[in-house]
Amino acid sequence: MSQPTTAPLRTSDSSVASIARRARVASRAIAKLSAEARNDVLIAVAHAIEQGARRILEANERDCGAAESEVAAGKMSSAMLARLRVSERGIAQMAAQVREVARLEDPLGRRLSATELDDGLVLYRESCPFGVIGVIFESRPDAVPQLASLALKSGNAILLKGGAEAAQTNEALVSIWRECLEKVPGVPADSINLLHTRADVNEMLALDREVDLIIPRGSYALVQFIMLHSRIPVLGHSEGICHVYVDRAADLDKALAIAYDSKVQYPAVCNAAETLLVHEAVAGKFLPRLVAQLKAANVEIRGDSKTIALLRNDSIVPATEEDWATEYSDLILSVKIVADLDEAIEHVNRYGSRHTDAIVTEDADAAERFLNEVDAAGVFQNASTRFADGYRYGLGAEVGISTSKLHARGPMGLEGLTTYKYKLHGDGHTVGPYAKGEKKFKHRPIQ
Repeated sequence: MSQPTTAPLRTSDSSVASIARRARVASRAIAKLSAEARNDVLIAVAHAIEQGARRILEANERDCGAAESEVAAGKMSSAMLARLRVSERGIAQMAAQVREVARLEDPLGRRLSATELDDGLVLYRESCPFGVIGVIFESRPDAVPQLASLALKSGNAILLKGGAEAAQTNEALVSIWRECLEKVPGVPADSINLLHTRADVNEMLALDREVDLIIPRGSYALVQFIMLHSRIPVLGHSEGICHVYVDRAADLDKALAIAYDSKVQYPAVCNAAETLLVHEAVAGKFLPRLVAQLKAANVEIRGDSKTIALLRNDSIVPATEEDWATEYSDLILSVKIVADLDEAIEHVNRYGSRHTDAIVTEDADAAERFLNEVDAAGVFQNASTRFADGYRYGLGAEVGISTSKLHARGPMGLEGLTTYKYKLHGDGHTVGPYAKGEKKFKHRPIQ
């Protein structure tokens, strides 16, 4: 017999401002916990997720049932439905990622630098939490334990707003998390909170005194909307228009495996390839082999005029200017034949989203140029774009992949959820003698 829908997480004082204020109090409490205590909580939560598997699956079944109707009506993509669906294996992976975060080094209180300004006057720079972080994300419920575990480990409270299509799954996951925290003295349940509506998001965006950082995970339009409507710092996790470039010096067997994996292994995610660039010197040998594999996997090919001329019998859809700048998140790949490495780099820098781009080549000089000149958070040689992931990088989990250049870039783990403060230790020092020239600073770095 199915369990009833999870009860709403809100209390009688349910305004977003009130939730954020309680989160602020909770953040100060968890920031004071020892690393061991935070890790113990994460281990307990991982166990609770496993114990609550049936509850999560039943909630997800309700979400997927509604989503299937949306897909049938053409109101939702099949790719979004794929991101929404949770399996028993997926729940095991959620718990494993939470445990992996618990095993990571403590990000708090790390001494980043130390400088002796003068005798008895020493300045330290140390890592510390942001405080309260708001994250807006779309239809991947596995984001909830990833985000919450990273937030707790880094001493932050978190406000989560997932997509409406995953509402019941997210509610079940956050409820399980809060119920676990309520059993642990000194760890406030208000360190994790779930918002429900667009109105909630709009209210959160105005809380620049209570929320320290906003992280939107979604479309370019979503990120721009958040940036334009809030004074809170925003760390943009935008779309992934990722490229694979097959160079004239590529090992074509490697190129086949990398291009196929980058597109087909999981097309619904932001690190899947959307555009394939192929050097004209190898296009005739390479593209017929790859396209045969892609067609067998039901991939639609949208090609430039050279690709269409080369593959006349393969039903290639003519690519438009819009295709080069589109994140399909589906079994669609745009293909362009380029004259040389310069044209490939120019294309990537013009149309890419600064997410992840790969070159397949055995030419070390060509690889070095691509890695240095392509403007992206991740640039790879002879490897699938699908490696752009916090877990695969060894970060335990990720908040998302930042295409921004400030504060954090690429897969964003624990370090991206910390800032730093300066701690100055003196012995009655005052500025006056230095201003008058009676004393001079040493500014001596301390190892």
